[in-house]
Amino acid sequence: MRHIISVWLENAAGALARVATLFAARGYNIESLTVAPTEDPTLSRITLVTRGSDHVIEQIIKQLNKLVDVTRVVDLTEGVHIERELMMVKVRAEGTMRAELKRLTDIFRGRIIDIGHTHYVIEVTGDSAKLNAFIETLDDNTILETVRSGALGVARGRKPVASS
Repeated sequence: MRHIISVWLENAAGALARVATLFAARGYNIESLTVAPTEDPTLSRITLVTRGSDHVIEQIIKQLNKLVDVTRVVDLTEGVHIERELMMVKVRAEGTMRAELKRLTDIFRGRIIDIGHTHYVIEVTGDSAKLNAFIETLDDNTILETVRSGALGVARGRKPVASS
């Protein structure tokens, strides 16, 4: 099963490397990983996506909690949460395809963020299924390059997860 795990850790050199090493040493895969400072400049928040049985995820969380730099670990998939991913796609946009790509971008509530003589760069935000659907609607010969952020997640409700 796919899990989105948030990890708060001290904003210090080597902290991210220790998290990545923990996964590699135990043979766990990280499907996506994002990291940035939080509202507290001494802490960073890692959001990572991994897959595993309940037992594997439990072991991952226990091992993460043992790392010195880690202050909190939350499996967001255990509760109601909001998930988003950002994707930028550079596409061939020539002739009549330009109007079709604009129409398709509008349908997916995306934005054209760069226009060249022969290409567009399109930004789409949403869950993974929406981004995959957008890619599937494009002809393989149209796509020049794709960049995805990986999933970000936040628990629903007023109370921040970090204060629980």
